[in-house]
Amino acid sequence: MGVPNLIADMNRQPLAFTVHCDLKAGNGTPGSLTPTTCSDALYAQALGFFNALRAPAILTPGDNDWTDCDRPSNGSFNSRERLDHERQVFFSTPYSLGQRQLRLEVQTAALCLNAAGAATPCVENRRWTYGRVTYVTLNVQGSCNNLCDTAPDPAEWAARNAANIAWLQESFRYAAARQSAAVMIVAQADPGWDQSDPTRAPLRDPKTLAETDGQPDGFKDYLIALRNEVTHWKRPVAYVHGDSHYHRIDKPLLDSAGRRLENFTRVETFGDNQANGNNDVHWLKVTVDTKSREVFSYEAQIVPANRTAVPAP
Repeated sequence: MGVPNLIADMNRQPLAFTVHCDLKAGNGTPGSLTPTTCSDALYAQALGFFNALRAPAILTPGDNDWTDCDRPSNGSFNSRERLDHERQVFFSTPYSLGQRQLRLEVQTAALCLNAAGAATPCVENRRWTYGRVTYVTLNVQGSCNNLCDTAPDPAEWAARNAANIAWLQESFRYAAARQSAAVMIVAQADPGWDQSDPTRAPLRDPKTLAETDGQPDGFKDYLIALRNEVTHWKRPVAYVHGDSHYHRIDKPLLDSAGRRLENFTRVETFGDNQANGNNDVHWLKVTVDTKSREVFSYEAQIVPANRTAVPAP
């Protein structure tokens, strides 16, 4: 009942829109009442959840719903085929999901690869402007951005990584042309920013942005492009992600001289904790005030019906 409780809680508030990264947590769970492998039923259920939201609902894919679908515990699917399926289910029109819909700009250039190895549009990458803020979604994944885990796919990664960088750069130009006050980027992966958190993210040199933990680095070029855009933009940039299942807000991005980029804020959403039931099934509300210096402010929304360790009074 965690997700229905979450939806009901969100529907009680007058939200402009909602953004979601990833469809599910972890791998297949024996005995679960809802789909936890990458079967078609997972995507059908998720579509129903999104369309139960009164506000427009925008999705960016996550590793648990395509890159990690090749794990035996997820059903041993072909990861590219699952992404193709997601594109059909969630991204076949230029509109958001939800009971109210927003029209979104779509990356229509055929820069990604499908299951057959042919070039295909990266239609999951979206952007829109609302209230003088530009919002961008990017298909950036955990599991080394599809370069590690069960079946690494360097060809798929190379095409999508180049597409993501192009969409990122184009979106900052788009924001500048519209005189946006700020940019918010939403992607699933926690790419790692420095040496501080080996339990939750890749380790990397914060000056060079090169990964230092010996794992394949699916993020360095993307992070360098992001840092360049943030530095040039000067105005506030919020980078929202999931992946490491730990809600936090901080400023981890440094320039090549080791100085903190003051206009960049990392925002990690809540992540479902299967072992503890509904313990982390909550959401984050962002208030936007383009007349304020920082533009974004954040308030964790702890769903009363999902409180587990300490029940609601």
